[in-house]
Amino acid sequence: MKIQHTQLVVGMEIHVELATQSKMFTGAPNAAHPEEYEAEPNTLCDPLVIALPGSLPVINKRAVVMSMRVGLALNCTIANFTKWDRKNYFYPDLPKGYQISQYDKPLCIDGVLEIETSEGLKPIRITRAHLEEDTGKLGHELPGGEHYDGSLVDFNRAGTPLLEIVSEPDIHSADEAVAYGQAVRDICRFLGVSEGIMQRGHMRFEPNINVVITTEDGEVFKTPIVEVKNLNSFRALHGAIEFEANRQVEAWQEDGKVMGPGAKSTRGWDDQKLVTVLQREKEDAHDYRYFPDPDLVPLTISNDWIDEVNKTIPELPQSRRMRYQKEFDLSTKDASAITAEPNFCLFFESCVHGSDQGNAIAKFLLNTASKHANDLQISVSELGITPQQIQDIIALRASNEIGSSAADKLFGLLCKSDLTAKALAEEEGLLQVNDESAILEWVKSAIEAQPQAADDVKNGKDAAIGRIIGEVMKRSGGSADAGAVRELILSTLRG
Repeated sequence: MKIQHTQLVVGMEIHVELATQSKMFTGAPNAAHPEEYEAEPNTLCDPLVIALPGSLPVINKRAVVMSMRVGLALNCTIANFTKWDRKNYFYPDLPKGYQISQYDKPLCIDGVLEIETSEGLKPIRITRAHLEEDTGKLGHELPGGEHYDGSLVDFNRAGTPLLEIVSEPDIHSADEAVAYGQAVRDICRFLGVSEGIMQRGHMRFEPNINVVITTEDGEVFKTPIVEVKNLNSFRALHGAIEFEANRQVEAWQEDGKVMGPGAKSTRGWDDQKLVTVLQREKEDAHDYRYFPDPDLVPLTISNDWIDEVNKTIPELPQSRRMRYQKEFDLSTKDASAITAEPNFCLFFESCVHGSDQGNAIAKFLLNTASKHANDLQISVSELGITPQQIQDIIALRASNEIGSSAADKLFGLLCKSDLTAKALAEEEGLLQVNDESAILEWVKSAIEAQPQAADDVKNGKDAAIGRIIGEVMKRSGGSADAGAVRELILSTLRG
């Protein structure tokens, strides 16, 4: 049968490790907290984490609040009644033989998140967001990197609060899946519930993928759903979906298998070969033998508590991007770059407060400030310069009191100084010289130093003027007004 049309269908599961100080059901330190990143294997454990007999779980209220904040940001309804269930399966990094999760009464339900696509905003429905505990981690190398002929288990991650966000199958391309994943990550980072560092496993993506195939005679076939497990980069997410979209169509053409009971499977992503690899046939819910956890009481959440948490939700990244484009006339690219890092965005907000130079401030921070920060491998907000000093630099540029190169140098100096921008510019001789007689002297000496460029300019080759302007700037220490320099060069050489 010839294929007339195919439609990719993707539902996403996103696992977010919450950055609480302690774990989900015990006071042991949380591996997802920034302070515990470099902890030695199996040091963030206690009797409950390793499932010693008699240990009993206690709910981490902070993890519940963080999950509520994410749910509200995703426009979910927060359940007034939720409970804890045991999800039973046996795996080496699951010491209890079950995972404490939420099955039929999740914490957050029925949300929606609009993502930005090339065709405009698109809503992605959120089925649920439920709270659970993470498992441990298996490895195949010793801590020093030496290969180990077997598997090693590290229980540091076991018990970490884990929020699983499940979408409806509303995603129809790899690009949309990445946009959705980035939007969720941005929200979690702005809420302060997770650092969202993919390489550390703070967020893991598990897309459920299949393809709807329409043949030329109008018949419709749906390929079996494949869940790709534990993707920890947007590159891997995009690649796995693209690969599956093609592989499933080819597989259907060979075997004709379609969606149905027992047809689901899970696959892993091979980052080297850029292919998915079959892991196992997919379990259905009944295979996990869910039942209410007898050691944990159900959680009742009042509307007053929900309202209290809702008041802590800040303006979210998408709203900020749209506001920046409207209020400061920023490009989509610049607005997205500013909101990519919460601390950078908040510093930008401080810099534009009370200023009418939002666009100029944005470009200065994205270029000059970011370059300095990258060179030092720190954030812009850690450079030591104040929002007022940034405003003052921009004001000096707007009034033509300093040039662009002087602004760059002044920025670096202000990172280590409490002086005002103008005072330091005067002290360092960075203020722009507008005295025509002084500039004319620099121009004459620059023309003498660049005879070939001068001849080219005389003969109408405007590109050559840059060499003379550079010579003037060198002689003036960058203090000459570039516009006045250009005019004087042209009037001197062309009359």
